[in-house]
Amino acid sequence: MLNGNILRDAIISASNNLSNNRKKVDELKFFPVPDGDTGTNMSMTLANSVREISKLEGETAGKIASVNASCLLRGARGNSGVITSLLFRGFAKGIGDDEYLTAENLSAAFAAGVEGAYKAVMKPTEGTILTVARVASEKATESFNAGNDVLTVFADAIAGAKEALANTPELLPQLKKAGVVDAGGQGYVLILEGMMSVFEKGIIIPAGEVEEAQAPAETDDDSYNAAGEFDAEITFTYCTEFIVNRDPSCEKEPSELRTYLESIGDCVVVVDDDEIIKVHVHTDHPGNAIENALTFGGLVHLKIENMRDQHERAKHDAENAKKRPTKTADLKEEIKPVPITNPYGFVSVAAGDGLSALFSELGVDTVVSGGQTMNPSTDDILRAIESTPAETVFVLPNNKNIIMAAEQTIPISTRKVIVIPTRTIPQGTAACLAFDPDENSETNAIAMQKAAEKIATGQITFAARDSDFDGFKIKKGELLNMLEGKISFVDTDLQKSAMKLIKQMVKKHSEFLTVLYGEDVSDEQAQELEDLLNEKYGSKLEITFIRGDQPVYYYIISVE
Repeated sequence: MLNGNILRDAIISASNNLSNNRKKVDELKFFPVPDGDTGTNMSMTLANSVREISKLEGETAGKIASVNASCLLRGARGNSGVITSLLFRGFAKGIGDDEYLTAENLSAAFAAGVEGAYKAVMKPTEGTILTVARVASEKATESFNAGNDVLTVFADAIAGAKEALANTPELLPQLKKAGVVDAGGQGYVLILEGMMSVFEKGIIIPAGEVEEAQAPAETDDDSYNAAGEFDAEITFTYCTEFIVNRDPSCEKEPSELRTYLESIGDCVVVVDDDEIIKVHVHTDHPGNAIENALTFGGLVHLKIENMRDQHERAKHDAENAKKRPTKTADLKEEIKPVPITNPYGFVSVAAGDGLSALFSELGVDTVVSGGQTMNPSTDDILRAIESTPAETVFVLPNNKNIIMAAEQTIPISTRKVIVIPTRTIPQGTAACLAFDPDENSETNAIAMQKAAEKIATGQITFAARDSDFDGFKIKKGELLNMLEGKISFVDTDLQKSAMKLIKQMVKKHSEFLTVLYGEDVSDEQAQELEDLLNEKYGSKLEITFIRGDQPVYYYIISVE
């Protein structure tokens, strides 16, 4: 019988199997930017659980699954790590308080995991880890309904996962063009195979001799973005988000709210636990969404954005107010919430001493090291929040691959947490400057988001691999010049690239140009570029150069 000790060993084996093969999973990434790294994110997420469950002995399968889910939630890194944690969170719900794994609760565990993961993304994209997990669950259900035992159910789930993985290139053209399968899906198969080694043979796959994992950098860590989706056209006008504090007397199920929202919009996310329901929807009737949600409880963290108007508003300047600087906190201690002394506080993610100092000068209480060179875990961000002496804490991820991890802190923090989904460093600084201490948190959240969206961001990095991507034939080492996260052109001369990229960014009404130069750019190079820019734009733009010391990106450029 598969008891708690066996499940514990299976999770350890899964972690080792993924860690041993993480580089192979990382290499499946087809995007050429040197970020990459689904295997590393998933591996580090699982490792966070192994440290805790290894201490447990003689517990039930339900207890092991519950502790594992909690550890994965806090240790989740990157989008793939968050989705992995959600799959195991559902897995724990399916097993419940049972002492043993059975064919029945295993089938339920797979199904609950898939349901939770699909709910957590704005627009589930098929051909990713979501598809692989879904097909595995479907095969597990079929196997259980056929009367098979627990080992056969698990084996059939693995067979389904492998079949779905092999088919991912047929569902996503980007994968097929690159000649690879989905990296997250491959990681999930490795997890299941590692578990099966214990279930079937009683053998924990040993940890191999691999170099210590370094968490990945900027942009997506999978073939999908922070919402698990590819870019799509706007169908509905208003992006509407809020959290419902559930009314204990309400007998309605969150699924009813989801069904209603799907009838009036798209990109629906309804994530719930015992206390809250987190909602995201694109709709033409946000008032209707709010009225329906109010029947479930009171609303907080309300945000409504006109998506069609965002590009127009990006042409105008944000009026910002600076804040006094504060120090960056040390996050290495055990999580112990500090006393609340302020109404508002700020946590920002940034890599590089210069960027850290910049956010501190803008009033950020705690800067979490990460972004371009490290995807911090949910636990890292939670530690920063709890170390901030404020009742309400605004979190600035500054990276689309960190947003999901940051959002996982909302229901588990002792503070009121508002995540401003900033995708770049310039968006984060703009959000800081837009804060008004005389306004309430909801008004500030809207203002900060609007300010972030008005900032045009350019980045220059290098190609980590040869690639044929998005119409560009790219050679390893060439300079990738990116606008709003998409490749604009490829070049080999850094200074010429910067001038060309900035020319694309500067518009008729532009007034401010800020250049953050990285650790691989000398002060002399930065001064040379600044002189060139002053010669060309000095009469029109206020030009600011800041040593950011960021890795990976030579220049991070913002225009407003």
